[in-house]
Amino acid sequence: MERSRSHVEPWLRSALRFTAPLALLLGLFAAPRPAAAGSLEAPRSEVLSLARRAYDCAAARGEIRRPLLVVIDYSLPSTERRLWLIEPTTGRILRHELVAHGRESGLVFAERFSNRPSSKQSSLGLYVTAEVYRGKHGTSLRLEGLEPGFNDAARERAIVMHGAEYVTDDHVTRFGRLGRSLGCPAVDPRVAGDLIQTVRDGAAVFVYAPERDWLDGSRYLSCPTRVARHQVGYPTAR
Repeated sequence: MERSRSHVEPWLRSALRFTAPLALLLGLFAAPRPAAAGSLEAPRSEVLSLARRAYDCAAARGEIRRPLLVVIDYSLPSTERRLWLIEPTTGRILRHELVAHGRESGLVFAERFSNRPSSKQSSLGLYVTAEVYRGKHGTSLRLEGLEPGFNDAARERAIVMHGAEYVTDDHVTRFGRLGRSLGCPAVDPRVAGDLIQTVRDGAAVFVYAPERDWLDGSRYLSCPTRVARHQVGYPTAR
């Protein structure tokens, strides 16, 4: 037995010396992947219901050119991920991200909203994405507000989606909240470029908060019942 071990061990040591680096390299390529898009947490049921109602209304009017829906829930604090990207035709949630609100809307929670220029507040309602441009925040996406009196001054106010260094988990850890924008739905700069390119040129963006004037006055939330639903594959809400 001792003689057999003496012949095997040098061979085994030599094999391990060459195969260990290879195993490490393969391990790097086999690193865990992010959770599948379909497993991401969905918006709250009441928010998702309103978002899909507004989306279907705009789609029936021919205002949506790209079948994607961004949902922003400003009833949640900025410490939580409150932006979702949903593929309405399949119900898949493609992204779940942090998003900032306007400086004058509130500190941790967005509590005040405005359509006025220079208000530095976020605006509620349904938007459609427009063109991409390169600005002081890098790649940015213009938004067209579809709701008169609530967000239709978005282009005049330069309300755009862009990346910002104050929209990161690290910022939340250091300061207990995200930083705030001048009214723009700013996102983490590490995801901004891909998100913007995905939703540019005709996707829907639905910005929610439990604000009574908008809930009662939005034409997209009171769409005529004769407007048929075109999309049925919404995710299961929480």
